[in-house]
Amino acid sequence: MRLISGTSLVLCGLLLLLQVPCTLGLTPQSRGEGVHVRWGTVGHLCRTRPTDLVFVVDSSRSVRPVEFEKVKVFLSQVIESLDVGPNATRVGVVNYASAVKQEFPLRAHGSKAALLQAVRRIQPLSTGTMTGLAIQFAITKAFGDADGGRARSPDISKVAIVVTDGRPQDSVRDVSARARASGIELFAIGVGRVDKATLRQIASEPQEEHVDYVESYSVIEKLSKKFQEALCVVSDLCATGDHDCEQVCLSSPGSYTCACREGFTLNSDGKTCNVCSGGGGSSATDLVFLIDGSKSVRPENFELVKKFINQIVDTLDVSDKLAQVGLVQYSSSVRQEFPLGRFHTKKDIKAAVRNMSYMEKGTMTGAALKYLIDNSFTVSSGARPGAQKVGIVFTDGRSQDYINDAAKKAKDLGFKMFAVGVGNAVEDELREIASEPVAEHYFYTADFKTINQIGKRLQKKICVEEDPCACESIVKFQTKVEGLLQALTRKHILSQRPLWGGGTGRGSHAPCVGGPR
Repeated sequence: MRLISGTSLVLCGLLLLLQVPCTLGLTPQSRGEGVHVRWGTVGHLCRTRPTDLVFVVDSSRSVRPVEFEKVKVFLSQVIESLDVGPNATRVGVVNYASAVKQEFPLRAHGSKAALLQAVRRIQPLSTGTMTGLAIQFAITKAFGDADGGRARSPDISKVAIVVTDGRPQDSVRDVSARARASGIELFAIGVGRVDKATLRQIASEPQEEHVDYVESYSVIEKLSKKFQEALCVVSDLCATGDHDCEQVCLSSPGSYTCACREGFTLNSDGKTCNVCSGGGGSSATDLVFLIDGSKSVRPENFELVKKFINQIVDTLDVSDKLAQVGLVQYSSSVRQEFPLGRFHTKKDIKAAVRNMSYMEKGTMTGAALKYLIDNSFTVSSGARPGAQKVGIVFTDGRSQDYINDAAKKAKDLGFKMFAVGVGNAVEDELREIASEPVAEHYFYTADFKTINQIGKRLQKKICVEEDPCACESIVKFQTKVEGLLQALTRKHILSQRPLWGGGTGRGSHAPCVGGPR
């Protein structure tokens, strides 16, 4: 079976991992009576459309040699994901400081191995920062016919990725406008003390998709995932028959999952189906979000976090007998926004989330975990005896206190803990918080703009494992999620290395659908 994964699988991820009662449905081509879904094995297929890709890399004196090595790793990771070849993607590298040096042109290397070897040989120039001159060189030389640039065509993309860490010593506005007008799609990556106005002058529209910033070169590698996705296109594998599903193939952009008809459940191979053994009903779940409100998050990103929470709430069956939701925010202190059971409808929960104010200050994740244990999941705070206890911890940086004891205690008490990290979050801390198997319970993305995708990924265990036929009908939910995904996701798919953490999204821990019994 050729394994793939796509953006349309993202929002569905969180709740399925939580085993919270939910409703999912079918894609338009497979929707119909008698078809109910238990999601199966999902994988990745990255087919790059023909692209002329030029990296324009700042190696001025402000970029230390060890930092420049990090840039080379970033370049290599992006190249690793491409279909490289004379008729596929061609790659060139322009190195600049006070002067511009073409490390190798688009026509130079026809294989991925040769490109990676050439990248390893690049050395920093260590002088000034003539970013405008480098972009002009890309227009007139790097993308030129003589250097391997192909004629402008709807079938061939022309992409330049500019990486810089300082204020340029020349103007970039006009030359960047000429580059964009010539059909070059410009991405701008800024590092450290970069002039952010310069990034905006360079980048194509929409700028939220073409401008990226990282605080240091030590984390620039994490942006490689974004570009692995942005440069990928795939076909409808269900329509082409490129799958091994026994009963139902569900297609989405760049991905597919196998499903089973009503009365059947998906086997652990993710492809074949078995007759349901019976059973019905759904389990009660107490779900508490533990949200980092420290100053490093920043107000505009805090609004994205609130949207992330409400995307998940939208997929829950909120009621006194099924899912209850609580919300805790933390920074240098811990504040309960609302306890479990205070709100009985999605509408009221979402309104309370939108009204949550931003705390700022520090990052005391350990204190927040202790609060979750001592307060949030107690009967006095609305928790129900016998209900599954699920905690989702969201953070964007290193904790300023000790987390190990509280993280261990939460798991020892039987709480199902998920850890979601963004930006400068420390992945070792995420793994410490996450339940076993750790690879299926922690998620990471470099960019706040992509956290909407983690919601779907986390749904991957929404149904009750003990009785995979017990979930409520999910057709109505999936219809809604499809529209939401179209509105929120960009034209890219998940990278082969999972975007959010160690999990592969494979196996039997997947949502199922059973019709009303």
